[in-house]
Amino acid sequence: MKKKVQKGQAGYLRHQKIRRGLIAALMFAIPLTIYFSGIAWNGTRNNILTVVAIVGILPAARFAVSWIITLLQKEADPEIIKITEEEAGSLVHGYELAVTAYEGSASLDALVICGNEIAAYSSSEKADLPFFEKHIVKILSTNDIFGARVRIFRDKDKYRERIRTLAKDPEKYREGVPEYTNEQYPELSREEIILHLIMAIAV
Repeated sequence: MKKKVQKGQAGYLRHQKIRRGLIAALMFAIPLTIYFSGIAWNGTRNNILTVVAIVGILPAARFAVSWIITLLQKEADPEIIKITEEEAGSLVHGYELAVTAYEGSASLDALVICGNEIAAYSSSEKADLPFFEKHIVKILSTNDIFGARVRIFRDKDKYRERIRTLAKDPEKYREGVPEYTNEQYPELSREEIILHLIMAIAV
C-alpha cells in the first residue's frame, strides 16, 4: 500500500489537488443525484428531495473552495528539493508550505531548521518576503519560541550556501538555544515543533 503523503513532504500539494478534487466531485455528486432522483420519482422539482439536495450543496461548496485554493498553490521546484536533500543532511526540513496571513501568502518550496535558524526558499515572485520572515517569527514567539531568525531566499545558490553552512556545524547553531517541550506534542524536538507551527499556518 502506498504511504500517504503528509503535509510538509515533497509531493503533498499534488496529492492534495487530486484528493480534494475527488472529494469535491463526490460531494457535488451526492446532492445532484438526490435532486435528479426526486424529479424522476415525482415528475417535478417541487419535492422534499430538492430541499435536501440544496442543503447538501453547501458542504460541497466548502470542499470546492478548499480544492481551488490548493490548485492555486505552486508545487516545489524539483531542483530545490534535490538541493535540500543533498545539503540539509539530518536537519529538520519541510516542503511545499504556502504560508498565509491576512496580507497574502508566500509559497515556501523548502525550508530547513537548525537551532534558531530557519532558511527557506520561495518561488513566489510577488510575495513580500521580509514581511513573511517577520510573520513567521511572530507566530513562533506567540507559541513561546523566541529568538528565531528567518531568512527566505529567492536565489537558489544563496539558499544552498545557507543550508550547507547550517548542516556543516549544526551544534554551533544549537548552542545556547533553550530546551522546549510542547504538552500537545511531547515527542517532538524543538526544531520539529517549529516546523509543525509553520505547517499550521500553511495551506
